Amino acid sequence: MLKIGVLASGRGSNFQAVVDSIERGDVVAQVALLVVDKEDAFAIERAKKHNIPWMHVDPGDFNSKDAFFHHIASELKSRGVGLVLLAGFMRIVGKPLLDEFPMGVMNIHPALLPSFPGLHGHKDAVDYGVKISGCTVHFVDEHMDTGPVIIQAAVPVHHGDTEDSLSERILPFEHKIYPLAVKLFAEGRLEVQGRKVHIKGGQSALFYQDNGQDNILVRILGRIQGWIT
Repeated sequence: MLKIGVLASGRGSNFQAVVDSIERGDVVAQVALLVVDKEDAFAIERAKKHNIPWMHVDPGDFNSKDAFFHHIASELKSRGVGLVLLAGFMRIVGKPLLDEFPMGVMNIHPALLPSFPGLHGHKDAVDYGVKISGCTVHFVDEHMDTGPVIIQAAVPVHHGDTEDSLSERILPFEHKIYPLAVKLFAEGRLEVQGRKVHIKGGQSALFYQDNGQDNILVRILGRIQGWIT
């Protein structure tokens, strides 16, 4: 069974979404450890509720970024972790962690990469005036939001949208596609070829549809049996 390590800095809602998908049986995996870099991160409460081991690692206790990430990598490796998830982890991941988990660190970003990378994806999309935004799960490299794209979901940007209203529209999709990416990884269905991630027998995008009454998720590139209906 795949063991997962999660790195978080704040509330950890995507961490919760992955845990929920595992507990429902949608994803065959186990969260072996939550690592937080802030001792007041709400993600800790989520871990406690689900009896998931957690630890606070203070970057101030280390003399370099590399030493900090080497320590985290060692803790994850000692627990048999095979996939690392960033769930609102507000640091650029260091090389020691990436070297230990090549194409084994994922992140979710609230924009359609490569557009609007960085800390203000919602605001940047609204300010730029785009008509479509969304979220992206990608493998992590040494730079910010530049790794190979795994799966994306798109939503409309409405006239009058704010950073907060767009965030609210995108968030439910984050909670769908992050567990989906973990499922695909756990099943060995992700094949990385350069910058391209091929999904064996599956889909790589979801789209938002407003049918006048309900907002629903629509498949557009194939099926994954037993997943989003």
